[in-house]
Amino acid sequence: MNNSLETFAEDVASVWGPLTAELVSAARQHLERLVCSPATESWLEALYCDMPAREELYNDPADGFVLLAHAEHARLYRPPHDHGRGWVIYAVVCGEIEMGTYARIDGESGASRLVKRYATLVRPGQVQVYLPGDIHDMLCVAGPALLLRFSDRDLQHEDKVEHRVTRYIHCEGLWTARLQDNTAVGIVSREGIAKHDKSAGCEKHG
Repeated sequence: MNNSLETFAEDVASVWGPLTAELVSAARQHLERLVCSPATESWLEALYCDMPAREELYNDPADGFVLLAHAEHARLYRPPHDHGRGWVIYAVVCGEIEMGTYARIDGESGASRLVKRYATLVRPGQVQVYLPGDIHDMLCVAGPALLLRFSDRDLQHEDKVEHRVTRYIHCEGLWTARLQDNTAVGIVSREGIAKHDKSAGCEKHG
């Protein structure tokens, strides 16, 4: 009999196709079931024991979707970023993660600013979906936390090879889009994110 991880991979592969609301809904449901797997299953027991910074659990050889596990320590903050052309679903196994969602608003002068829509506290057994172009941040409010991240593609390739992922660094009170060489471009205002303000200098977060 397959374990829940193998069943998840097979179930997602059986419905895979172009991005649609139906595909996202199906993948979300399969991940919701997976994240509630018994802790006695060997793959999940190993994750609880190791609490890895990053571990690839599955990479589909035909369709390219990927499932990762990663642990976050308490108060770890990951600033606003997108996933390039990719879409992702996060699931919390243990701990709690606050995930904020942003829109980038371009002004007539060419300057841009991020506007925060809302923040969601994601607890064990819950999931959060981000589609192509969505911008979000992450704050571990109860840790250590263990997360599963499902993505429609290899996001390391999307980031390091294709250079399509945009991250933001905090620089002199503003969020600034970071280029691959860590220089900044396109100043973005800090509206809605005052609680993470360090006010001076530029900071690179995880």
